[in-house]
Amino acid sequence: MALDSLLVDILACPNDRGSLLYFEDESILYNPRRHEAFAVNDGIPVLLPDEARKVDDAEHEALMAKASTAVETGGGVN
Repeated sequence: MALDSLLVDILACPNDRGSLLYFEDESILYNPRRHEAFAVNDGIPVLLPDEARKVDDAEHEALMAKASTAVETGGGVN
């Protein structure tokens, strides 16, 4: 299930308050600055700092290679 577009507009990383990349096909929100991924379960983002999954260099490169298919979140900016 995809995230609501209004929610995407306001989501931010709980660790650095920056924007995230939403990969709908992988059901993750990704912070490329910190190499952290957050799960999206049934359209609900799990943005708890303790639930972040570290992304290794190979996965980071793969995600960044397809970043053009991702949606950037608003980073909490109105």
